[in-house]
Amino acid sequence: MRIIITALAATLAAATSASAQSPGISGDVVKIGVLNDRSSFQSDLAGVGSEVAARIAAAEVGNKVLGKPVEIIAADMQNKPDVATSIARSWFDTDGVDMIADNQLSSAALAVQELAKQRGKITISVSSATTRLNGDSCSPTGFKWSYDTHSAAAATASAVVKQGGKDWFFLTSDYTFGHTLEEQTSKVVVDLGGRVLGAARHPMGSSDFGSYLLTAQASGAKIIGLANGGTDTINSVKQGREFGLTAGGDVSFAGLAMFITDIHGIGLEAAQGMLLSTSFYWDRDEKSREFAKKFAAEMGRMPTMVHAGVYSGVRHYLRAVEAAGTDDGPTVAAKMKELPVDDLTIQGARIPQNGRVFHDMYLVRVKKPEESTGPWDYYDVIATIPAKDAFLSFEESGCKL
Repeated sequence: MRIIITALAATLAAATSASAQSPGISGDVVKIGVLNDRSSFQSDLAGVGSEVAARIAAAEVGNKVLGKPVEIIAADMQNKPDVATSIARSWFDTDGVDMIADNQLSSAALAVQELAKQRGKITISVSSATTRLNGDSCSPTGFKWSYDTHSAAAATASAVVKQGGKDWFFLTSDYTFGHTLEEQTSKVVVDLGGRVLGAARHPMGSSDFGSYLLTAQASGAKIIGLANGGTDTINSVKQGREFGLTAGGDVSFAGLAMFITDIHGIGLEAAQGMLLSTSFYWDRDEKSREFAKKFAAEMGRMPTMVHAGVYSGVRHYLRAVEAAGTDDGPTVAAKMKELPVDDLTIQGARIPQNGRVFHDMYLVRVKKPEESTGPWDYYDVIATIPAKDAFLSFEESGCKL
């Protein structure tokens, strides 16, 4: 009897050890949640399109990893950190979600990333722009794709100042994203010899920018930096044009976190000549056009850099799950940092320990109406900004990992 019990104990121990070494796929499904604004003022730049982008990434691997199905779910966090955290907690604790992608609104993304770290789960933040995600609030299982406030400042602001736009005034969304964007852009402007003459902070989802624009005009600034996003950016430019603010050519808007959907909403007549930076443009090369074609087949329009970032992040995550042989969060996170990022939107990018994907950014100029050859033909790519110039290095980021 003692021999039988000893043998049984040894067998169980071996099985437990094997299980620990190869956890496999939890719940027999790789479950990905897409969390963002699907109904409010930032839904165009992310929204349902981010879910579509995630599904494209899953379809490219046959909607299966290690023989197990890939499931995509989505929810509207309504631009509220408490709602985002509640959804994420339910997804992790009850619904078996392995990874959350997009994570809109900086404060919400920071909270969800911290929760995911506690649960040993992965987050891939794209819409949220704060550098804190891979800086002082970095997580071993947290990743940041696409643009951030530093890349917007480093690319767009430096280009505008070097072209003579040295006197700035900011229209700033009154939350973490806007404050950080204003702060980092101001530093670039001043370091390059420019001046910041003031700022006006407005609530998210504002419809009337009249008083803010008049304050900007009174400051004497030649450049109005748009430290906002979504329909706030669109309304700022449209109303500025209605007020005749930019009619004489003496005052210009600088788009610091603009998306192709913003340009579509503003129209080329009002947006022409603006400089902005982006991590993706659908018509840049054959691979970007291939992804855009897949996206447009589902959405009827071209993808933003957020949509491209969600696609790339999910695609890389699934590749790492396959290579790691498990969907265990810390194990997959380590594999994601080991593998180069290669897909239809990004090629050969690396990921350091703080989770910030190092890929090139692009400086673009908005075309004049007569230069556009068709729908969504809005940009001329005028420069490639190397990753080392676009993003804070690991050493500069403040990450303590």
